[in-house]
Amino acid sequence: MLFLQGHGISTSLAVRIFKQYGQNSIEVVRSNPFQLARDVFGIGFRTADKIARQMGISLSAPERIQAGLLYCLSQFADEGHCFCPRRQLLDEAARLLEVSRMLCEEQLNALITAGDLFAEDTYPEDAGPDAKPNPDAQAIYLPPFFLAERGVTSRLSRIRLSARDRLADFKSVDWERAFTWLDGQIPIQLTDHQKTAVRMALTEKVSILTGGPGTGKSTITGSIIRLLKARGHSVLLAAPTGRAAKRLSEATGLEAKTIHRLLEFKPGGSGFTRDASNPLDADLVIIDETSMVDILLMNHLLGAIDQGSHLLLVGDMDQLPSVGPGNVLRDLIQCEVIPVTRLETIFRQDENSYIIVNAHNINQGKMPTIARSAHDFFLFSEQDPEKAADWVIDLVCHRIPRKFGFSSSTDIQVLSPMHRGAAGVAELNRRLQEALNPPAPGKAEYRHGSRVFREGDRVMQIRNDYDRQVFNGDMGIIERIDLEESAALIDFEGRSVQAEFSQLDELVHAYAVSIHKSQGSEFPVVVIPLLTQHYMMLQRNLLYTGVTRARKMVVLVGSRQAIAMAVRNDRIAMRNTRLARRMKEYKLPKKDLNYDG
Repeated sequence: MLFLQGHGISTSLAVRIFKQYGQNSIEVVRSNPFQLARDVFGIGFRTADKIARQMGISLSAPERIQAGLLYCLSQFADEGHCFCPRRQLLDEAARLLEVSRMLCEEQLNALITAGDLFAEDTYPEDAGPDAKPNPDAQAIYLPPFFLAERGVTSRLSRIRLSARDRLADFKSVDWERAFTWLDGQIPIQLTDHQKTAVRMALTEKVSILTGGPGTGKSTITGSIIRLLKARGHSVLLAAPTGRAAKRLSEATGLEAKTIHRLLEFKPGGSGFTRDASNPLDADLVIIDETSMVDILLMNHLLGAIDQGSHLLLVGDMDQLPSVGPGNVLRDLIQCEVIPVTRLETIFRQDENSYIIVNAHNINQGKMPTIARSAHDFFLFSEQDPEKAADWVIDLVCHRIPRKFGFSSSTDIQVLSPMHRGAAGVAELNRRLQEALNPPAPGKAEYRHGSRVFREGDRVMQIRNDYDRQVFNGDMGIIERIDLEESAALIDFEGRSVQAEFSQLDELVHAYAVSIHKSQGSEFPVVVIPLLTQHYMMLQRNLLYTGVTRARKMVVLVGSRQAIAMAVRNDRIAMRNTRLARRMKEYKLPKKDLNYDG
C-alpha cells in the first residue's frame, strides 16, 4: 500500500490493485504499469501512464505505445464502435502519446501479429471483383468485438438455414381458421399487417418485429403466444434490463427474464451456463427491446439458442442504439436477409393523450404538439441553463407532486441529454439529492471521491458485475450503509445486493440519468431539460427515446429552438460495424450445406 500510494495511487485504487494481484502487486506495477489499465476497473491509460512516467518509462517505450493503441480502441468502443479505421486509430494514438505515427504503426503491426488485435480489409459497397482494399481504411478490432461480429453472423445464419424446425407444424396450418379462432380469444382484432407478423414469427426461423409505441407490438406478441400454447409449444421471453423484462411479463402474463438470467450466468468467472452445449429448451425465443442489445450480448444469446428453435427479435429501430458497441437491431434490419415486419399505424392512443402522438411526430421530423388542453405533455419555456435547472428542481420536488399526485421519489425521472453543465446529469443529481434526500440524524452516509452516498439515495450501476448479478443501467435504492462493515446494501428492483465501499465507483446517483442510460426503462413521469447548449447531443432519436420512456406524462424544460434542432437533426451517428455486410455475404461452409444443427 505504501509503495502504491508513493506513486500517487489513491487508497481505494490501491485496494483494488492488491485484490487483483495480491503479493505480486509491486512486481506487476514495476514491470508493466500499463497492465493496470487492462485488469483493474477504475484505472485507465492516463493513470497508468502517469505511474509509468514516474517510474522512468520513456515516451517511445513499446509497451507504452501498445497500451496507448489499446486505450484508443477502447475509447472508440465506449462510443459504440466495433472497430476503428487504421488511419484514424494511428492519428489518434500519435496525438495522445505525443510520438510519431511511424512508431505507432510499428507497434500496431506487432499487436496484430501477436493476436492482440485483429485487422480486416474493407472495400466500398459498390466495389467490383477486382477492387483493391485501401490500407488506411483497414478495420482494426479489439478481439472480443471481432469474434462477436463473426459469431453473431455464423450463429444467426446457422439457425436460419438449419433443416431442423421445432415449429414445422405451423407450415401446414389453416391460417384463416387460426386467425378466426384468435379473434375470439383477444379483445382487439388483428389487422392484415399484424397477422403477417404473427405468421412470420411462427413459420420463419428468425424474424424481426419493429415499430414505435402504440403500434401493436405487444398485441402481436400476445397473439403468437396464444397460438403456440394452443398447439402445445413452448416459449421463452427475455429483455435486456430488469425493467423491460417486467414490462414484458405484464404485457404477456408469462415470466420474462433478463437476457443475463435467461443464459444463467454462473458466478466465479465460468461464464454463462447456457451455450451451444447446453442450449435453451424452447420452440420460440422472443427478445424484446432488441435495440438495447449490444454485439457481445447478442453473440452469447445466439450461442445458447437451439438450432431448431425460432427466434423473434422485437424492438424499435428508431430509438438510440445500445450503450455497448454495435448497432445490432438496425444492422440486422438493413442486411435484408432476415424477414422484417415494420409497424407504423398507431393503435394504442388514449383520448386527449399526446405522448404517443408526439413521439411519432418527432420520429417523422415534425414538432411535438404543445396544446393547452393536454394533460400529459408540457413545455416550460426557458433558455437560460441555470433557470432551466431551477425549473427542473421545482417541477420534480413541488409542482408535479402537488398538482398531479405523483411521488418525487418513485414516479418522476429526470432525463438529460448531457452530463455536464447546469442542466446536465451531474449537477442535477447533486441538487436533487440535496432537495429530496438531505442529511439527517441517524441517516448514514459515506463520501467516495467527489460523491456522497446516503441511505435512501437513488443510484444506478454503470458496470456489469456478473458475480453480483447487477448490470450496467440497473437502478436501485440504497437501503443501508454500514460504516463498520464498509459496505452498502442496495435494493435493485426488490433484490438486495451488497456493495463494498471499494466498489462504489461502479455506482452513480440516478435522480437524473442520461437519456442513453434510460433505454429499456419506463417511468410514470419524465422531465427532460432541452437547451441549445446541448446542441452536440440534440438528435431526433435522442429526443424520441426520451419521450418514449414516459408512461403517463412528459415535461420538457427548455426552448422551442432546442426542440426544433433535435427534431430536424435526423443524422444518426454512424457506428463502425460490419455486421450487416457480413450477414449479406455469409455462406455456410460446404460441409454444412445440409446443416441440421
